[in-house]
Order: sequence, then C-alpha cells, then structure tokens
Amino acid sequence: MKRILVGAVGLASAFALAACSGGSSDAGSTTGGGAVAAGASSSAPATTTPAPTTSSPAPTPSSPPSTSKATPKPAPPKPKPKPPVSTANVPCAKAAAASGTSACVDLSAHRAWLLEDGNVVYGPVSMLPGQKANPTPTGTFHVLSKEKMHYSREFDNAKMPNSVFFYPGDAFHTGSLRAYSHGCVHLSATSSLKFFNTLAVGDVVQVVP
Repeated sequence: MKRILVGAVGLASAFALAACSGGSSDAGSTTGGGAVAAGASSSAPATTTPAPTTSSPAPTPSSPPSTSKATPKPAPPKPKPKPPVSTANVPCAKAAAASGTSACVDLSAHRAWLLEDGNVVYGPVSMLPGQKANPTPTGTFHVLSKEKMHYSREFDNAKMPNSVFFYPGDAFHTGSLRAYSHGCVHLSATSSLKFFNTLAVGDVVQVVP
C-alpha cells in the first residue's frame, strides 16, 4: 500500500515538472528547454532597419536682388565766385601791381581801397586826410606796424582805434569823416576794422594826391 502511494506521488510530480519546462515529457528535451527558447528569442538581432530617407528638402529660392536704388539728392549748386572788381578807377598803379594785399588812397577824391593781387577786394570807402598844415604824405610805402588801440602822445593821448601805420606817425585809423586829421587817414569804424584785419606788416600802401 505504501509503495502504491509513493508511486502515485512520483507520477504526479513528473507531470508537474513536465508542465513548467515547456510541456514536453521527454527528459532530454526538457532540461533547460524553456530558458534556451527564451534566450534565443530575445537575443536575435533586429533585422528591420529604417529605410534611408532619399528626399532632401527643396532649396528655398533666393529672392532676386533689389534693383531699386535710393535716388541721391542733388548737390546744392556751388556759389559762383564773385568776379574781381576792375581797377580801372583805382589811381594807384604800384599798389595794383603789387602781389598780395595792398592799399590805395586817393587824397583828392577822399577814397580808399584794398586790393589783393591787383584786384579790388574792398572799397572804395570814404576817408579824410590830413589838413593843409599837416598833410598826409604821398608816395609808395609799406605797413610798418599795427596797433589795435593807439594813444597819440602828441595830441593829448587821443585814441586811435585800429591803427595801421604806413609812415612814421601816420596811420589808417578810426576817425572823424568831417574833421581833417594831422596827417593820418581817417576811416569809419567799419572800414578801419577791415583795413586793420586785412593789411599785414610789409604790405604796399600807395597814396596819390
């Protein structure tokens, strides 16, 4: 009786083992059969590869270069140079022939000019010369010195603005155009400033009767 029981238990165990190892009753085929099958199926390399993409994105057409250009603004017209004033009415031949800046004084006409390389650049302007007792010297001279404010020691320190000396003691300067001088050439304040700023030491000054 015990042997029959043992045999039945062993038979039941054999059936249970066969079911866990893959359902085969063959002992040679059940040893490790389930593990091998599982390993074989999981370690197989994947044979499916994605198909290479052969289509490339279409190139974006470049926009044509702009052919429109900004219209340049017209340049402002250049001012026309002022034509030189004729020296036909200037009675100072030597001053007109001098290079650089020069001055001309006409005592009888009470007129004065500034010239540049023979061309009149300023004038004629009104002037008043020395009185008969102290006349303005005539001839061709050169600027000796300049003094923005000169005081005449000979005549009670009288002011002589914008003095341009062309002869010892005599100069162009701001003075009355109604009272004769003591030898200097009186000019208006505007004219004397122009003479002072234009003439330089060494420039020719011609005074004619």
